[in-house]
Parts: sequence; C-alpha cells; structure tokens
Amino acid sequence: MPSGQTLQFGSLVICLDEHTLTLDGKPVNLTPREFELLAFFARHAGKVFSREQLLDQVWGYEFSGDTRLVDMHVSNLRNKIEADGKNPRLLVTVRGVGYRFERSP
Repeated sequence: MPSGQTLQFGSLVICLDEHTLTLDGKPVNLTPREFELLAFFARHAGKVFSREQLLDQVWGYEFSGDTRLVDMHVSNLRNKIEADGKNPRLLVTVRGVGYRFERSP
C-alpha cells in the first residue's frame, strides 16, 4: 500500500489529498459523505465499526435516531466500488456488529 495520502486496495486507489477515488484506473464519483466514509474505513481497514461508531466518527455527532443513514451510505458505496454490490467482498457486514473494510478482498 502506498504511503502518504494515498491508500490502495487492489485496483481501488483513494487519494486523500485530492479527494478522489479510482477503480481499475477509472474515476469514481462519490458524494462528499461517501468519500469521508470510505476514507475512514480505508484508514482503519480490518477493524469492525458499529453504525453508532460510524455516525460519531464520520458524521461527527452522537445520533440518537435511525442508524439506517449509515446503511444507506454503505449500500451506495458498495454499488460504486464492488463488482457485485449485493455480495460485497471489500466492504462487508459483520452480522450483529456493523461493518468492516477488508484489507484485501
């Protein structure tokens, strides 16, 4: 994995300085929140985060409402970065806990 402000996972390259993502050498358009969420996961690859932890760390506040906001953003990300968004290999669900970004799919 390159050092500095670029994170690479196979053909997925996240440039933190430029706020860009490429997959197989092609740019992928993400919303600002999707990028923040992906960058957070990538910086902590292999670690499992609950929805509440993600809301606190990525959204920056304690959220006492519906955690489906996280699910929606994860689903959107999967559709953009996974070969099959319905059967993810990179951004996986850890049943009963939350989500984990795999170091290598």
